[in-house]
Amino acid sequence: MPADQINYQLSACSGQRFFQPNRQSLIRFSAVLGLIAGLSILGCPAVQAQSTWEVGGGLGGMVYKGDLAPSIVPGNLRPAGNLLVRYNVSQPFTVRINAGLGQIAGRDTRFNDPFQQARNLAFKTSIREVNALLEYNFLNYSSLRRVKNWTPYVFGGLGLFTFKTNPQNPGYQRKSVFHFPLGVGIKYEFKRPWSLGLEYGTRFSGSDYLDNFGPNTFGGTNKLQNGNPDSKDTYTYIGVLLTYRFYRIVCPE
Repeated sequence: MPADQINYQLSACSGQRFFQPNRQSLIRFSAVLGLIAGLSILGCPAVQAQSTWEVGGGLGGMVYKGDLAPSIVPGNLRPAGNLLVRYNVSQPFTVRINAGLGQIAGRDTRFNDPFQQARNLAFKTSIREVNALLEYNFLNYSSLRRVKNWTPYVFGGLGLFTFKTNPQNPGYQRKSVFHFPLGVGIKYEFKRPWSLGLEYGTRFSGSDYLDNFGPNTFGGTNKLQNGNPDSKDTYTYIGVLLTYRFYRIVCPE
């Protein structure tokens, strides 16, 4: 079935089961964000005097993994970008708010699997996301002027994203879904207070419809017309970050 001849049915999403937020869920999301920040600050009272703010942005790409792409391939990489605010609570811990947008895409014909070649589907999905993250830095950043600061780090948290697929079901509405970002990165302060970073992070959700193709897309028992119910869709952001850190100037007594 060629991708340009797909006629998606309105009932396709009737069997979707993933984390769609309501008002109560959004309140919980805000509460989790506050809890992460509060615990980080209260848990490190001895080093609060070293806390600093950081702002920045990044450019990179998003890449999809799911029914139409069982593995990550460079050909599915699509442009993406983000803006961020970091609150460096202590040397090891950083709280971060991240807002990004981008696109994911997939095509069966990029793979040699005869099943995918016969199915021959394709899609593009626009994504907007907001994440509340906690970062752990393995090395300390020194406030001394001539020190070359750098550190690898890991991060995790909770996020909310909306996605809009192409092609779409008749009567399609934009979906908002919770996800769980998890990843690694490295940052280097090349010229104080400027830092350059590289980051790799995957967003895990309970949705199987980021590609508009799931277990109940067409109905029936034909495997060519339905996704794998045991495989959920994910997408990964790979990008370069540029940030500016507001160091505190301490006057001698």
